[in-house]
Amino acid sequence: MKNPVQPFLQVCDLHITFASEQGGLQALQGVNFHINPREFVCVIGPSGSGKSTLLRVIAGILQPSRGEVRFSTTGANSPRVGYVFQQANLMPWRTVLENITLPLEIQEVPLTEARKKASELVELVGLNGFEQSWVQDLSGGMAQRVAIARALIQEPDLLLLDEPFGALDALTREQMGAELLHVWQARRTTVLMVTHSISEALLLSDRVLVLSARPGRISSDFEVDLPRPRQDSLRYSAGFVEKARRLRAAILMDTD
Repeated sequence: MKNPVQPFLQVCDLHITFASEQGGLQALQGVNFHINPREFVCVIGPSGSGKSTLLRVIAGILQPSRGEVRFSTTGANSPRVGYVFQQANLMPWRTVLENITLPLEIQEVPLTEARKKASELVELVGLNGFEQSWVQDLSGGMAQRVAIARALIQEPDLLLLDEPFGALDALTREQMGAELLHVWQARRTTVLMVTHSISEALLLSDRVLVLSARPGRISSDFEVDLPRPRQDSLRYSAGFVEKARRLRAAILMDTD
């Protein structure tokens, strides 16, 4: 009998309430789920359902009102968490390569080693030839590639992505989704990603967690049993379209 996989991350009975003039705004209510090692999980749901709040709690930026986040890492060290926001948040006075090396510079990693790792990531995310470019000279998609590389240079145990392609046009967003899929298939980092796009969630993830309208709770844990490796052309297959229909129905069922 095959041994069950030990979850890498467990979110247990998570509640978040923000103080307000009315006495309190409940953002999340009794959220429970797990993520396995090297799994790619997307979170989808209506605006205001607490998706970004959930990521901030997992990252340790925000403390829960009740419940807890558990990691299965061994030893005294906390897991390394990389975070990519909707906006790239790059430093305009630093080049592409210097933006990517920043986390290692803060950790006082020798510059030669930091630049070597950054150069490897430049190639992985498709930024060859732009190493010495300034932020203002980059397109939105290229800036997000830099942000992803900057998060990956720390070799995170968990990569959190908060709607990283939301500000991009539709075609660039599809291209960036394909690039992220390529990066994940090369690195197999455990990923939790917030998105509003059903097709993006299905193309990238192993599972899609559907958050209900506020207060957010997990209304569906949708398994994406599509074969890997995946190509962008998968979006147009009959199986993909059927899964998109079912996932949309699961989302709408809880927002009516």
